[in-house]
Amino acid sequence: MSELIPVLDHVVINVADQLDEASALFRRLGFQLSERGHHSLGSSNHLAVFNQNYLELLGWENDRGTLRQDLWQSPRGLSGLVWKTDDADAVWQHLQQTDLAGDPPAAFFRPVTLPDGRQQEARFRTTQLRADRVPGGRSFFCQHLTPEAVWQPAWQQHANGVTDIDRFVIVADRPDDAATVYGQLFSAQQLQPISGGLRLQAGVAEIQFITPNQAQRDGVALPTHYDGSPRMTALGLKTRSREAVRTQLKRNDIAFSERDGEIEVGPLAGLETTLFFHQ
Repeated sequence: MSELIPVLDHVVINVADQLDEASALFRRLGFQLSERGHHSLGSSNHLAVFNQNYLELLGWENDRGTLRQDLWQSPRGLSGLVWKTDDADAVWQHLQQTDLAGDPPAAFFRPVTLPDGRQQEARFRTTQLRADRVPGGRSFFCQHLTPEAVWQPAWQQHANGVTDIDRFVIVADRPDDAATVYGQLFSAQQLQPISGGLRLQAGVAEIQFITPNQAQRDGVALPTHYDGSPRMTALGLKTRSREAVRTQLKRNDIAFSERDGEIEVGPLAGLETTLFFHQ
């Protein structure tokens, strides 16, 4: 493998032991969520599946929470930036030529009931970046061995009209430093300057590394007790209809604001994450 290509597969929001509360909130926001899934490694989740990527609410249930303690070291809220690959083992071999390799690839699964009632296992192989190179969260590559167990058309329809995640925001006092690991991973030439920081195009999504001042100008709320180190803080969401978003938010009594053609929600209670919806 001569070069890795940055394409966003999914984002992870760490909800810890608040799966019930978080899933209720995201349904009120207008997302269709999958039934609760239980990974063979111990964690539990709900997904909001879009056209090219998806959002994962990841947490634990009380009788399963001790099985993956490594996950819960990340901050509550947006804490996972996940890349697509069709060969997790080849990525592992590539990373071993650098100082970015974490643990060897892991294989796991979760049972799924498909829209037609059939039972299947959604199976994955993942390759992690070294944890100490990704402050404020985790980043890894995900190989879907059974993509049909995730990207079902019936699961891609959302009342708020969202079709994809197209922005992922990391705030840092020194955005150049925060972006360094991804410049090393994909090549520094892929990092392009923007106001207050840098951007990396990742398929349909743009990964932004920006200063706290730029975040405030953009309406991104800083985490509580923010110390200047890199934090994953906001998502941009492409919708077919801003009116559909407004309707859902008003119907479910969720506060929002609007500016520059975007609807802003957040930071979400307990999750330190701001959402931006735009058409």
